[in-house]
Amino acid sequence: MAFRGRNAQSGIGVAEHTKNTFTELQRKKMHRYVVFKIDEKKKEVVVEKTGGPEESYDDFLASLPENDCRYAVYDYDFVNSENCQKSKIFFVAWSPSVSRIRSKMLYATSKDSLRRELEGIHYEIQATDPSEVDLETLQDRAK
Repeated sequence: MAFRGRNAQSGIGVAEHTKNTFTELQRKKMHRYVVFKIDEKKKEVVVEKTGGPEESYDDFLASLPENDCRYAVYDYDFVNSENCQKSKIFFVAWSPSVSRIRSKMLYATSKDSLRRELEGIHYEIQATDPSEVDLETLQDRAK
């Protein structure tokens, strides 16, 4: 039996505010990044933090906890080989190796339902430590 709007495996839904905040990043460019966390009491993915358009990639990386899982989206602006300004949205599934097993399992089983709600993501990165989500990784993928 599947729950409407919730992940059948984990029972975790996606808050309306979560979808709206992603739309603000994607269409209105109000945020450079959004970090999401699972609120286990509410059983849904909620917004933990947003970064303003002026914030850097280092600010984004600093917003990811060292020892707990998160989801995040980052709006990466760059100039392509034809000298055109471009933007690509990256989805990051952050799961540090030192995270609790329960947290890793919950985030792993809930990821697909969140991804389905966030339409317009160009690339996905699964990262267990900062080296897997450094700026060079985004630059290589966005080319």
